[in-house]
Amino acid sequence: MNMESAICVCLTRMNVGVAHSEVNPNTRVMNSRGIWLTYALGVGILHIVLLSIPFFSVPLVWTLTNVIHNFGMYVFMHAVKGTPFETPDQGKARLLTHWEQLDYGVQFTSSRKFFTISPIILYFLASFYTKYDTTHFIINTASLLSVLIPKLPQLHGGEPGSHFTEVVNADQVQICS
Repeated sequence: MNMESAICVCLTRMNVGVAHSEVNPNTRVMNSRGIWLTYALGVGILHIVLLSIPFFSVPLVWTLTNVIHNFGMYVFMHAVKGTPFETPDQGKARLLTHWEQLDYGVQFTSSRKFFTISPIILYFLASFYTKYDTTHFIINTASLLSVLIPKLPQLHGGEPGSHFTEVVNADQVQICS
C-alpha cells in the first residue's frame, strides 16, 4: 500500500501530456525567444558561406544572398500552406500560408514588421555593395518585390484576423472560466 501511494504521488507531480496552450503554434512561433536573432544569424552565415567561395565577387555574393534569402522567405512564408502541427481549428489553418497564420492574421505586429523590414534592409545592403549596377539592381528589385507584394493585406484570403476570430474567442473564454 505504501508503494502504491508513492506511485500515485509521483504521477500527480509529473506534467506528462501537458501541451502548450496555442491552438495553432504556427501563429506565435515567430514571437518566440531568440527567433529574430537566429534568423539574422542564418542570413549572416549564408552570406559568409557565399563569400568563402573563391570565384564569387562581392557584388555577386550580395545579390545571391538577397535572392536566396528572398526565395526561402517566399517559399516558407507565402507558398507553403497549412501547418506541420495537428490543430483543432477544423482545417482552417490548412488553407492559409504561414504569413496569413502569423499572429492570428493581425496586421502590423512586431514580427510582421520585422519580417517585412528585413528583406528591405538586405535589399539596401545588396544595392549599396553592388554599387547600383543595373543588372544586380534589377535582379535585387525583382527579388524584393517577390516577397513584399505577397505581404500586402489586400492579397490575403479575407479580412485581417477573420480566419482566427473563433479560435481567439475560444481561447479567451477558456482563460476567463
